[in-house]
Amino acid sequence: MLGIVAAVLFFLAFLINAADIGTNDVFSSVNVMLLGLTALALHVAGIGAGRASRSRR
Repeated sequence: MLGIVAAVLFFLAFLINAADIGTNDVFSSVNVMLLGLTALALHVAGIGAGRASRSRR
């Protein structure tokens, strides 16, 4: 799930950068990209991966 969030944030950062959209400092393309990297790092670490499967014994 966090992998999808990271992809969306990277796409938004690309659109902000490519279209030269004037945003304030909070939503600059670099800050959105860093949020995407944070979500990607959490995804790779296994956080937000969904429910853990239970094994039957």
